Amino acid sequence: MSRPVALLALFSFAAAAGLFIALVSGPFPISALLVLDSVLDPTPGLVHDVIWQLRAPRALAAFACGGLLALAGALLQALLRNALADPYILGVSSGAALGALLALVAGAGAVLMNAAAFAGAALAIAIVFGLSFRSGEWDVYRLLLTGVVLAAGFSALVSLTLVTAPHVQVKGMLFWLMGDLSYAGSPLSAWTVLIVAVAVAVAGAAGLDLLALGEVKARSLGLAVKPLQIAVFVTAAVATVAAVMLAGSVGFVGLMVPHAVRLMGVASYRWLLPLSVLLGGAFLTLADTAARTLAAPQQLPVGVLTAIIGVPVMLALLGRTRAAL
Repeated sequence: MSRPVALLALFSFAAAAGLFIALVSGPFPISALLVLDSVLDPTPGLVHDVIWQLRAPRALAAFACGGLLALAGALLQALLRNALADPYILGVSSGAALGALLALVAGAGAVLMNAAAFAGAALAIAIVFGLSFRSGEWDVYRLLLTGVVLAAGFSALVSLTLVTAPHVQVKGMLFWLMGDLSYAGSPLSAWTVLIVAVAVAVAGAAGLDLLALGEVKARSLGLAVKPLQIAVFVTAAVATVAAVMLAGSVGFVGLMVPHAVRLMGVASYRWLLPLSVLLGGAFLTLADTAARTLAAPQQLPVGVLTAIIGVPVMLALLGRTRAAL
């Protein structure tokens, strides 16, 4: 069995195990046998309601969010050929955060807050794309620089909003900025975006392998570089927007997960992309389960736990790889 196939089996098991653990874990005790019984025979009752109305939607939302962030990170690292690229480097997260926080200050509900977050993210995408694509020419370096500058500007406005907001709203804003799945709602739209984005990304995997050789080499091999770059940018941006609207700004997943898969010996994007989605989804599902159970009934920001868990794991992988060399 090849390494990618073995990792696919391992990550698929980890994804299923993470979702199952999320269904079992919580302040209200539900045994593994009761969860299995509810899955196989969904009889209405208290256990059924806790599993299918509370835990399952949140677990599925966490998995979709983690998969979207990991996919966006892998795509942007390929597009920018920059190991430090992550889903938030284009300023999409900062734009969405600014829109959401302004809506919260205005007293808007969840629907209007999501609409404002989407508007902020769309504005960021339009500015980045407009300034990096001119006269039919695409400049990925201008794209990177524009995204970094725009993210800094939006972050300054976010800080200003936090300083001037009423004190009673600041805690909720901070949770959103650190990543919070408490109010994720239905994961259906995020799963739809995830499935479509994975299909589009995998369809262009061969082109991404060529693009990794450099633009000049890729063109010499017959690759239409500009259309591929635009498709990658749009797919990564849409995936990031869907994740941010679902859970706020959950950091570290999009940066760490693709690197972790590469450090396990996977280089081909045909395998790297789906493996990153599975690992990112499993990782965020487990992190969110820990966030809602470690200090129950109080919930912790899941973005804090992704960093606390992810940093030592990433350092261990880097140390292991260096030792192998």
